[in-house]
Formats: sequence, structure tokens, C-alpha cells
Amino acid sequence: MMVINAVQSANLPLVQINLAGAAFGEQKLPGTLGYNYFFPTFNDLEQWRVRHLKVIRFPILWERLQPRLNGDFDPAYAALIDTFLTQVSQKGMTAILDVHNYGAYRGKAIGSREVPLAAYRDLWSRIAGRWHSRTGLHGYDLMNEPHDEADAGWPAAAQAGIDGVRSVDTTRPIYVEGRAWSSAALWPALNDDLLDLKDPSDQLIFSAHLYLDSNGSGTYQSGPGLLFDPMVGVNRAKPFVEWLERNGKQGHIGEFGFPGDDARWHEAGKLLLQYLKAHCIPVAYWAAGSMWGSYPLSIEPANGVDRPQWKTLAPFVNSGECKGRF
Repeated sequence: MMVINAVQSANLPLVQINLAGAAFGEQKLPGTLGYNYFFPTFNDLEQWRVRHLKVIRFPILWERLQPRLNGDFDPAYAALIDTFLTQVSQKGMTAILDVHNYGAYRGKAIGSREVPLAAYRDLWSRIAGRWHSRTGLHGYDLMNEPHDEADAGWPAAAQAGIDGVRSVDTTRPIYVEGRAWSSAALWPALNDDLLDLKDPSDQLIFSAHLYLDSNGSGTYQSGPGLLFDPMVGVNRAKPFVEWLERNGKQGHIGEFGFPGDDARWHEAGKLLLQYLKAHCIPVAYWAAGSMWGSYPLSIEPANGVDRPQWKTLAPFVNSGECKGRF
């Protein structure tokens, strides 16, 4: 008998965006709003609403939100998130709150003596406690790209985060990223123990990241090269997608992006999007945001003019929703 849980039956658009800025300036704490870090305006959201984007992955910075472990949230930063979620709701959109910290707090890995698991659970119980009732909130991304020192203790940390959320919110999905920068290509080799995570609401979505450059880092330090394979994105996604299918789990690509200056990047991106659509895996493009400037992956319109990448993404925006497969 096929059983579809609440997450798998949810209507999730295939194409989402990362709207970055609030986690900028992590070397400058607390930092200055409008100089070190940025929040989107109502008009910033409007330009994505008219392009039919419905879900935003929204990076935030733990240290800026909670200056002391187990302490109160910074009133000003938390209020900015309040406003953002209100505006998102007014636009008929929803947001995934993403703690964009790479598995650490002030440079110390979660689960270390300096950052106990209990402190991470506390963070997530507070996040859920403050925002779980907001209609603009879609779900929670526990941690962006854990890696290196954070890898060994990541399953225990993820479970602490899940427990924190579920102490308050039993309805919204929780996105769980994987080790080694949440690499899609490396996912099965590194993350089988994430299958042991317990969610009493059975609403976990595993979220991998994927880029097309030679080392998969997303830095795109060189062009595609003469031997570039346009199936590179599909080939990097397959290990993750096949792992999901073997284990009956719901999946998501939380970051994917490419420069707009070479047709070969666009072809590889199109092939990947076709593959993800066929397997019903939503994907959040990295990245939008008004302060990216000349960043080559930016999809932020320049003076109202679409970036080249939008021509590749746009046909998939209204191409149907993912309604679950298992």
C-alpha cells in the first residue's frame, strides 16, 4: 500500500529562490543594517511575485539572531524577520528560514564543548516558538552546508534541531542538509545515518546542494572547458535522487546556480531542471538579492531587466507542482 505523508502530499513548486542578504557580513558582528547585511524590501518581493515565485529560502545568521547561546533573540534582527514574514505573506508567498552557519556558532562546531547540542535545540525551539504561527512561514532549514569539524556530530546536531522545532511546531516541514557542504553527488556515501533521524510528525525533507563547475563548489573560477559534459548537473543529482527513491524519502535541492555568460551552463541547467521535474524534486536557485552587484550567479534583475539565467529557469516556474511520489 502506498502511503503519502503530509510533506509528500504538499504542493511544492518546482522552482524556488534563495533571497540572500540577511546573513551577509558574518565577519562583522553584530554588523550594520544596510551596510554589512540587508533585508529585502516590499518591492524586492514584488518583483518575484510577478514572476510567479512562491517559495523563498531565506538565509539568516545565528550569531546575529541570538548573540549569546541560550539567550534572548536580538530584538532588532528578530523584528526584521517578523517584518519579512509579514510581507512574504502579503505577497501570497512563503519562506523557509535557513540558519546559514555551516554547522558552527562563532567558529565552533555544534556538539563541541563550546556549542553544546542543548544550545542548538534551544535555538530551534525559540525560532519555532516565535514564528510557527506565521502564515508566511513554510518550514525550517536546520543548517546550511555543515562541513569539516561539524560533519562528525551532524546527525546528533540535526536531531537536536528537530527536537527543538517539534517542541513547538508539529505541522511544518523540516529541511535537513547533509555533510560535506550538503553535496548531492556525495550524499549516499556520507549520509546514510541521517535515515535514523526521528521526527514524530514524519515531515523531514532532505536538502542537497549542487553546482555545475569543475569542483562543484559554486565558485565558477573558470568556464566550462572544451570537454564540458552538459549532463554534469544530472550526473551529480542522480546519487541523491536515487538515494531518496531507495529509502522512500522526500528531497529538495536547496542551492543550485550558474553564471549566465556561456550557453553551455544554460544547457546543463536546463537538463538538470528537466531531470528534477521528472523526479519531482523542487530546487531553489542561488541566488537573488539586491546587493549581489556583479556576482556571476545572481538572478536579481538589473534595472528591471532579467538576468540571462532567468530564460532558463522561467519555463519551469509554472510547470507544475510536486505532490509526492512515495
